[in-house]
Amino acid sequence: MTNKDLHFEMRGDIAVIRLSRPAKRNALGDALILALRDQLENLPTEARAAVLCGEGEHFCAGLDLSELKERDAGQGLHHSRMWHAALERVQYGPVPVIAALHGAVVGGGLELASACHIRVADESTFYALPEGSRGIFVGGGGAVRIPRLIGAARMTDMMLTGRVYNAQDGERIGLAQYLVPQGEAFDKALELAQRVAQNAPLTNYALMHALPRIAEQPADQGFFTEALMAAVAQSAPEAKSRVKAFLEGKAAKVKKA
Repeated sequence: MTNKDLHFEMRGDIAVIRLSRPAKRNALGDALILALRDQLENLPTEARAAVLCGEGEHFCAGLDLSELKERDAGQGLHHSRMWHAALERVQYGPVPVIAALHGAVVGGGLELASACHIRVADESTFYALPEGSRGIFVGGGGAVRIPRLIGAARMTDMMLTGRVYNAQDGERIGLAQYLVPQGEAFDKALELAQRVAQNAPLTNYALMHALPRIAEQPADQGFFTEALMAAVAQSAPEAKSRVKAFLEGKAAKVKKA
């Protein structure tokens, strides 16, 4: 599970996972993507949320092209499915993952970021999908996840023309939910992770695993799945104690931001 290009530490109940290939702009090779999968499958039991970030000047510049090799159709299929399985552990893993973005969020780096639940970008961030100009296609789940964030037309434009979005436009179209001054993405992501970690674990699980599936269901099925998930979540002892505290006036009320 250990990999010199992936750094892991616990900060209280927050898992911090850092891509650590700054000389390669944190480009993703197979060993690194598998190490990320293994790390998420083996988080300490006390972890309640995670922050994913990149060392150096960039979050992740995408696929390590030095590993790009000629594959037949079957080999290419299995290679892509390996990436799918790894990034599925980000989206459908044990805890919510907040991405701290800066510098390049390109190609496979954008596919990785799109698998996270919350994305915080600083003003140095830029986004691109250069696969179109390189004669290849996204293979890490980007064709599914990225259009759900920005729409198929915008993704098509990015791949056809090589369009690069800056931090401000990326936040505007939905590639990030937060935009902060340069150098502050990690601190903001950690702050959000600490807030997320205070939620009832079963509610966080429902938001990670049930909500995206409900969003893809026909309305009548979605309503039924929602009802089932609501019933399960509210039956948890922690949920009951939190509702009781609210009814007794012991919990904070929502205030205007």
